[in-house]
Amino acid sequence: MAITQRDLAGRSGVSLATVKNIERGTGNPSYSTLDKLFCVLGLELDGRLKENPML
Repeated sequence: MAITQRDLAGRSGVSLATVKNIERGTGNPSYSTLDKLFCVLGLELDGRLKENPML
């Protein structure tokens, strides 16, 4: 599915600036924000945390 950043922002209710920052890797989105974006994209956000071997 091809979707523009503007479309994703509009459909999810997340600001365009936030979508751009997430895509650039400079954003720090909340779980709620990610859930909204994933919902538009037809994805499911899994709330489980992976074990990090570096910690």
